[in-house]
Amino acid sequence: MGSHKTFALDSEIITTLANKNEELHNFMETLSHSLAGVQVNSPQAVSDLEEEFDRLFTILVEMKESMINTIKQEGAKKTQELQHQLTQSGSALKSAVELLEFANNALDIKDEDEFTKVEAAMEVGDCLVLDNTVSVAWKMPVEDSKIDHYILEYRKTDHEGLPRIKDERCWEVVDNIKTTEYSLSGLKFDSKFMNFRVRACNKAAAGEYSDPVTLETRAFNFGFDSSSSHLNLKVEDRSVEWDPQGGKGLESKVKGKENKGSGTPSPKRTSTTRSPAIRGGRDRFTGESYTVLGDTSMDCGQHYWEVKALKDCKSYSVGVSYRNLGKFDQLGKTNTTWCIHINNWLQPSFAAKHNNKAKSLDGTAPGRIGVFCDLDSGQLSFYNAETKQLIHTFKAKFSQPVVPAFMVWCGGLSLSTGMQVPSAVKSFQKAENGLGGSNSSLNSMAQ
Repeated sequence: MGSHKTFALDSEIITTLANKNEELHNFMETLSHSLAGVQVNSPQAVSDLEEEFDRLFTILVEMKESMINTIKQEGAKKTQELQHQLTQSGSALKSAVELLEFANNALDIKDEDEFTKVEAAMEVGDCLVLDNTVSVAWKMPVEDSKIDHYILEYRKTDHEGLPRIKDERCWEVVDNIKTTEYSLSGLKFDSKFMNFRVRACNKAAAGEYSDPVTLETRAFNFGFDSSSSHLNLKVEDRSVEWDPQGGKGLESKVKGKENKGSGTPSPKRTSTTRSPAIRGGRDRFTGESYTVLGDTSMDCGQHYWEVKALKDCKSYSVGVSYRNLGKFDQLGKTNTTWCIHINNWLQPSFAAKHNNKAKSLDGTAPGRIGVFCDLDSGQLSFYNAETKQLIHTFKAKFSQPVVPAFMVWCGGLSLSTGMQVPSAVKSFQKAENGLGGSNSSLNSMAQ
């Protein structure tokens, strides 16, 4: 009986130990698995931590650079403002010194006559308008040794005679002139007249203005007429440029073969079904007539303007035309157009063209071409605008008013107007007319 109890107790102990042993074994497996996980994940955790630190460091560096740039910009701005204030202060100080010197000189003047205002008078006969330069001369009614300098004022106007009180343009001032003459050069004569007046100054006072003088400064002014331009031309008032995208979407596409020639569509192969209302109805010229006219016509007199080709302009023409030029017509290919044509594409050429006839010209085309149109004598001449050397002259009896005409393909032109006929051109024309000759083989009688 006692042995049975002992055996049962031993079995229970063994079972308990076995269970504990299994639990311990499972726990050790769990620990081993956790340890393996830690060993595997710890490098990734370290890598993630390093990456996070690197990102934070990069952000800090960027913030540092941004703050440094901001500080530098603010510093430069403040420095510039201070320099500007310093410059203004210096100018104010200089003006104050000049005023103080003027006041001291005035205090030192003992002769009351020196405070008397002075007057100057201009003589119209001593004024000259030539080559967009106005030379003005004047003289004192009575010699005055106390005069220190003169002040000349001028302004443009379209009104003849004495200046009007309510004129649209302000007086321009030329100060500190030491002689009794002055020349204004490089002017654009975009008005019919110019007013001039002058006054003399001594160290203490300025005299009254002289009676104003009005000089005639007529010149031919015009711009490109955008309403008459081809759709592939981008037109401003004084410039025109080739725009290959200008007609896209406005012309129906030609079905079948593509034009593989020069890349410019032929009138015979172009369908023009654009709406007249598009872009202001700009269907004045089409096809290969890449033409734009001037916005002002000429029916008499002498006129001069200059045209400059933009760099790498492949093909362009400069000349005149009647206004009834057809929409497919090209400059120089009709009996109502006269032009100089420059081609820098494939086979370069430089020629004078009229009525579908061309005369090759010697040399290369100048960068700037001067056009002289003398409607009274029936002459159209082209000059090298820089040297004023004659390039070519057409003789024609213009039976209708003409307009400046231009053709541009792959490039652009800029226009200079408001120019008087240069004296060199006038001299050349006088000599040529005196000899009764012409250098043109394309002389024509316009019908």
